[in-house]
Amino acid sequence: EGEGAKASTDEYGGFIRNLGVSTLRMSYPNAVRLLNEQLKREEDAFLAKLDSKPSGEELEALLKKEGLAQMSEVDDLSTPNEKRLGALVKTRYGVDFFILDMFPASVRPFYTMPYPKDSRFSNSYDMFMRGEEISSGAQRIHVAELLEQRGKELEVEMEPLKDYINSFRLGAWPHGGFGVGLERVVMLYLGLKNIRQCSLFTRCPRRNTP
Repeated sequence: EGEGAKASTDEYGGFIRNLGVSTLRMSYPNAVRLLNEQLKREEDAFLAKLDSKPSGEELEALLKKEGLAQMSEVDDLSTPNEKRLGALVKTRYGVDFFILDMFPASVRPFYTMPYPKDSRFSNSYDMFMRGEEISSGAQRIHVAELLEQRGKELEVEMEPLKDYINSFRLGAWPHGGFGVGLERVVMLYLGLKNIRQCSLFTRCPRRNTP
């Protein structure tokens, strides 16, 4: 959302950029809205097959069990919903790679910078390929007082972190970072079934060495 950026005309606020490969950017609340519409369609189809339709708490429990419960803007994405979202993005926008930003603050570490316009959210993002997360990142809090405030709000034990927090009192630029699962990227890019096919030294219950 830099200066001079064009406003999205998409119903869900999606931006597509063509930089050799088409990519999509969308905010987390808009992605939840898109997902909930799909979940409602699946819910209707599911209930239509039942002989008797439950209601109230029974219906709520059944939808949760079937993975069809509606999400709130601050709920975390489950793995099935990540895959649903990937399929929706592919159908609607025709892209395999997309970025979600503005994740709920409640599902991110305490040191993630809050979103300035709404403290329920954060300056964080995930990158997805074909419906699965390949990277997670964020802007980190670089102000000691804000770190202490966030830690208290989330009931984090701050004493073991005092050296980390005090380091920011010496001054720090706004900064961020991300981590990438390279084996997962290779698996999804090549359309492989199992990540073990992409790891040089696979680790599993039956293989610890080499």
